[in-house]
Amino acid sequence: MGESGGVLIRPLPEIGQLVEVRQRRFVVTDIARSTLRRDALLANNGPPHHLVSLSSVEDDGYGEELQVIWEIEPNARAFDAMAMPAPKGFDPPHRLDTFLNAVRWGAVTSADVQTLQAPFRSGIDIEDYQLDPLVRALQMPRVNLLIADDVGLGKTIEAGLVLQELILRHRVRTVLIVCPAALQIQWQEQMRDKFGLEFRIINSELMRRLRREQGIHVNPWRHYPRLITSIDYLKRDRPMRLFRELLPPDGRPTYPRKFDMLIVDEAHNVAPSGRGKYAVDSLRTKAIRAIAPHFEHKLFLTATPHNGYVESFSALLELLDNQRFPAASRPTKKPCSRSWCDD
Repeated sequence: MGESGGVLIRPLPEIGQLVEVRQRRFVVTDIARSTLRRDALLANNGPPHHLVSLSSVEDDGYGEELQVIWEIEPNARAFDAMAMPAPKGFDPPHRLDTFLNAVRWGAVTSADVQTLQAPFRSGIDIEDYQLDPLVRALQMPRVNLLIADDVGLGKTIEAGLVLQELILRHRVRTVLIVCPAALQIQWQEQMRDKFGLEFRIINSELMRRLRREQGIHVNPWRHYPRLITSIDYLKRDRPMRLFRELLPPDGRPTYPRKFDMLIVDEAHNVAPSGRGKYAVDSLRTKAIRAIAPHFEHKLFLTATPHNGYVESFSALLELLDNQRFPAASRPTKKPCSRSWCDD
């Protein structure tokens, strides 16, 4: 660092450079120079400020984004570019063979749908049947699955395997888990302890903290890449209004979709109440109906998918995938002869 007119000058990083900000490591993704005059920034006519966009490279914050004003960010530092090491000889054959196997494994698992990574990277003992949703998910261009296993069979584990595999294959970055309020902590701990994925719980407490730290106009739905919230918090007016701010206006195309994956636990709670020939939307149903079309992939988890009313079950399937299960269609037990239908 140098000084100019009594002002400490911190070297500006370059795009792609590794930096440390707030005791965490990021990669610089964009740099924007301030358009204000110098005398408006500092009384002593100091250097212009720059808004630096960052993307986390930490294991527990992969994909997390942050923007800072580089010149005034405390304790921010950039790591100097490191040159390639000077060649001093040849590696032993077994070391080169290990390196080639690692490259081959990484290339195959990113392209081959039959080679799985998540079971080997998770800290769990997996039953054979828990791999079935994962295998089905990898065969789908858009993952839309209703996992309806009985209680205690590990629906959370199955969802975590699908999520981790898609993250490793760079098909998913932003995730929202919607569940009953009593299960938020459990989901957060399961994802962290068993899959190494850090989630933030969006609730009134986090909202108050973000407003104190970031200002009253902060939007929690775009602040972190992986979120958990309760269905009863999401359906409120203010959270839904903030979520709609991130969605394209009515009449505009929804592609590419704004978010990657939506996981709804206890999905029967968001199914419309069906009686007779009609299914009536509740506030929970309306909340999921508003946000679901803006997610590329969806997982619905429930041990009781059918409440005895065909109209209600059909509406739940429509929330999951309105292309395969439009509102006018009814489930049938007859096998489908078309090649694009699942059993």
